Amino acid sequence: MAKKVAIIGGGSSGLCAIKACLQEGLEPVCFERTADIGGLWRFEERPEDGRASIYRSVIINTSKEMMCFSDFPIPDDFPNYMHNSKIMEYFRMYARHFDLLRHIRFRTSVCRVSKRPDFGSSGQWEVLTESEGKQEAAVFDAVLVCSGHHTDAHLPLSSFPGIEKFKGCYLHSRDYKDAQAFTNKRVVVIGIGNSGSDLAVEISQTAQQVFLSTRRGAWILNRVGDRGYPIDTVLTTRLNRFLQELLSSSMACDYMEKKLNARFDHSRYGLKPKHRVFHQHPTVNDDLPNRIISGRVMVKPNVQEFTETSAIFEDGTREDIDAVVFATGYSFSFPFLEGFKVVENQIPLYKYMFPPDLEKPTLAFIGLIQPLGAIMPISELQCRWATRVFKGLSELPPRHDMEADIEQKKEAMAKRYVKSQRHTIQVDYIPYMDELACQLGVKPNLLTLFLTDPKLAVEVAFGPCTPYQYRLRGPGAWAGAREAILTQQQRILKPLQTRHVEESTSAPALPLIFKLVGAVAILAAVFAYL
Repeated sequence: MAKKVAIIGGGSSGLCAIKACLQEGLEPVCFERTADIGGLWRFEERPEDGRASIYRSVIINTSKEMMCFSDFPIPDDFPNYMHNSKIMEYFRMYARHFDLLRHIRFRTSVCRVSKRPDFGSSGQWEVLTESEGKQEAAVFDAVLVCSGHHTDAHLPLSSFPGIEKFKGCYLHSRDYKDAQAFTNKRVVVIGIGNSGSDLAVEISQTAQQVFLSTRRGAWILNRVGDRGYPIDTVLTTRLNRFLQELLSSSMACDYMEKKLNARFDHSRYGLKPKHRVFHQHPTVNDDLPNRIISGRVMVKPNVQEFTETSAIFEDGTREDIDAVVFATGYSFSFPFLEGFKVVENQIPLYKYMFPPDLEKPTLAFIGLIQPLGAIMPISELQCRWATRVFKGLSELPPRHDMEADIEQKKEAMAKRYVKSQRHTIQVDYIPYMDELACQLGVKPNLLTLFLTDPKLAVEVAFGPCTPYQYRLRGPGAWAGAREAILTQQQRILKPLQTRHVEESTSAPALPLIFKLVGAVAILAAVFAYL
């Protein structure tokens, strides 16, 4: 009899969790509290309790080849950076193709997940759900928590004296939908993460003036990288990762900061932070420098206090304002899970997935990470590993080893990143994906590839590290992975080529010295990833 797995949440992580269970012969039951799939990426006019909420214009900041599920490429005519409606279209295609919807119970909330009395021997959980006012309890062999970490708005009003007497309106970015309500108003946006910078840019289209308030500043990346390619396909390569490990952290930061300042000088625009570029989650925004140089957005330091009609900043300047938008991030919690407490956005999990103290490894958290890259492929690989663990095909190490790994990652994060709510679940894309892939036995073997399939090996080593790489071998291997990797450049370029233009003449061949350096780099990269 197939083991039953409860999946909590029908967003992107929940969808790939269902599919991973089916691939391993498990019986998934997904509980989704709303009437539709999509989670974070489904736009609704009004925010719903317990669900992430986005604004109407949201465009994802990871490109399609880097964010797709590993055995289901996004159509070649879809734009590289997709509007939320396109992302939903892709999710629906994925759900239809793999027949996932029949495993989802919509409008069903999970009230409680608790261990069965015989958990020490069975590893089973009792899941209490509610639908249309009726509660129902059922027993499951395993649980995948796919509810995400963008549900509870972090609104630190106590850090802003005087906000209680401010006569204008204020809201969290979670409640923002469009800029119409801010027409001809003077608005402060607090926070310079991706949401804060996006909202400052958008509101500045209609507002009289926008003030972007930041405690630390930020390094701003552009979606469009070298030669017009998506920035994540340029940066997220195995060669770049190898070179970054060769360099000191300071040298790597120097190089990246020089590239970013070549676009616009962060000091002159009031954005340069005290921390280095790789010491904070990056902010991706194409339009912010344009809005600053045109005066529509003014960068300001942190707000010291509010009065009835104005904001006083830490540099002593005062601005009359009508509205405040707090883009201050999110906190996460799991109130339905008995015995699990989140403190300051921290919960100790092995590989950010498994509680180390359970007698049986039958509970896993999926997508509870903040990657420097796309989250969908990471959630998918987590699900593939978790389902193998549930089946007993992959074993976790002893508890003390797991706790040592958790502590080591916590220390490394504290050493690298500035202290922040968002830096408690931070991971680098390639190292973390490879870490999961090693557990599952699906990490690509570069040496074997160079010996058996040099054409593919070159693309794997020097091209973007797309999710298809983790379907080349091992459990869940996909016959189409090789072709997907070799045609990924075509899918990147296809949506851009809407007007025929004669190709420019080819560039002269690389000098011999560059070829030699490249050959040495290839060999070094191969042996680094054996």
